[in-house]
Amino acid sequence: MKIALLGYGKMGKTIERLARERGHEIVLIVDENNRTRCTDEQLKQADVAIEFTMPAVAVENYNWCFRNRVPVVSGTTGWLEKWDEVVTACERSGGTFFYASNYSIGVNIFFHLNRWLAQTMARFSNYKVSLEETHHIHKLDAPSGTAITLAEGILKEHPEYTSWKLDEGQVKVGELPIKAKREGEVPGIHSVTYQSGVDEIQICHSAYSRDGFAQGAVMAAEFLVGKQGIFGMEDLIKIKDKN
Repeated sequence: MKIALLGYGKMGKTIERLARERGHEIVLIVDENNRTRCTDEQLKQADVAIEFTMPAVAVENYNWCFRNRVPVVSGTTGWLEKWDEVVTACERSGGTFFYASNYSIGVNIFFHLNRWLAQTMARFSNYKVSLEETHHIHKLDAPSGTAITLAEGILKEHPEYTSWKLDEGQVKVGELPIKAKREGEVPGIHSVTYQSGVDEIQICHSAYSRDGFAQGAVMAAEFLVGKQGIFGMEDLIKIKDKN
């Protein structure tokens, strides 16, 4: 495939390396220094765009891809209040959009495990649930998109909780607390804990490097070939399971 990279930070560079290793060609690299000079014609050279940027520019990037009928894979978090707007723009343009808060195959299996555990623990009100995530000091949004996805999975399955809240002090009844830590160069650690007066149950996912996230993003780009519409990691994992 011919790939356009929208965003060329540490993740973008890792995606570039892994995409080339899988035989793909990078035809356009866009970063904050050259975005205003990049043209529609340059973007149209690509079979797919992979976007890892900042919340402030992500939606503009999606619309740029939609207008030019270039499928886009995005892992930018922190913009989901505009989700409906993005879906509408994609559908109106007949575009293709793949979004995930986390592209790691392991994390997406973890999401399934999290929902199953929440469904099971909903019967035991003596266990209280909390989330904790740790990332590198360069990550700007908190909590992480992955932590929010975990929280939403719990809210869907556990009727005791109706909302999540960044744990910065007092947490009200019905609120699911999320603690966000920023330390060193940590790629990502997420844990979900159920605690009672006598014991606790914890599930945890730790990433060793960015490679797992980048590999999943490239696999998502490969998955989009010939498709139209809105997709996520559940679609990718289902296809892999069938194969």
